[in-house]
Amino acid sequence: MKNWFMLSLVGRDQPSIVAKLSAGLCKNGCNLGESSMSRLGNYFTIMLMVEHEGDKSSLQTITSSVCNPLKLDSHLVLLEDGSQQHFEPDVRISLFAEDRMGVVEDATVPLANAGLNILHLESDLGENTEAGTYYIHLEGTLAQGITPIYNVLEKLEKEKGIKSHLIPINAQIS
Repeated sequence: MKNWFMLSLVGRDQPSIVAKLSAGLCKNGCNLGESSMSRLGNYFTIMLMVEHEGDKSSLQTITSSVCNPLKLDSHLVLLEDGSQQHFEPDVRISLFAEDRMGVVEDATVPLANAGLNILHLESDLGENTEAGTYYIHLEGTLAQGITPIYNVLEKLEKEKGIKSHLIPINAQIS
């Protein structure tokens, strides 16, 4: 029986991580599904859905043989629903604020309360860390339409100084 697993990896960035990982998994009979890979600082992070005929222990043996030489720390989770689902986002939102503790919470909590399900989020601190701008870029689906999101973004600018730019990317939303 084939099972789907979520494999998450982190380690110092180095050339060929993706090539060596994908080749090692495929040569051992693994099918690669959705993934998210990114360089964060001096580290490379990977989240990857892997289909494998076998249990968690047998896949862990395979991933260890591939990841140990690359000095990647790994974590493996069996996906109990046995599959992968892909969701297309309804909106793309960019947020800009003065860097301070709590800015991600200040933005994401009211957006979630207004029905935004965040599918993807990236954040970064601008070049000048003294008076830095914190950037948050996210994509998500809407449970309550777009109007509550616009209302939250307006309130975030007035009350928290968080500027925003929203792009609807699903023509069906209202």
